[in-house]
Amino acid sequence: MNEDVNSPPCQIRIDKEGVWYYQGAEMFRREFVNYFYQHLRLDAMGRYVIELPNDRCYVEAEDTAYFIKAVYPQLDGNGAVNNFRIYLCDDTAEDLDPETLHIGPENILYCQVRGRSFPARFTRAAYYQLAEHVEYDDGRNAFYLPVNGRIYDLDTKS
Repeated sequence: MNEDVNSPPCQIRIDKEGVWYYQGAEMFRREFVNYFYQHLRLDAMGRYVIELPNDRCYVEAEDTAYFIKAVYPQLDGNGAVNNFRIYLCDDTAEDLDPETLHIGPENILYCQVRGRSFPARFTRAAYYQLAEHVEYDDGRNAFYLPVNGRIYDLDTKS
């Protein structure tokens, strides 16, 4: 469907904790929310847009549309962290792209998901799961995440 800057609002809102609302009422049916995630896009203006075959509307998001619900380290044969598997709010999982990690306003941790197509906010639980693996370098005065022999600094972005 062609991008239309005049797409109407869906009357759907996603709060900063990842809860979806339609006309002010919480959307409890996961299958509906996950269906919308399958059709969610970012338009040229940075708006979240649900694109269906014969309909297109934008979603209001207080922060991001995607949230990291859980983080699990993937270990190599020696017990070292090889990678991290992240579980998303749409009931899917993918490997963490540690190059995209950054700390946003209010010390919220973010990364990019879906092939770097969307920003994602870490829930408090997921943040603490990843924080168990974060280290601090006194010499550089920097926090970093060691993954597969590499160091990924947790930069702050405003």
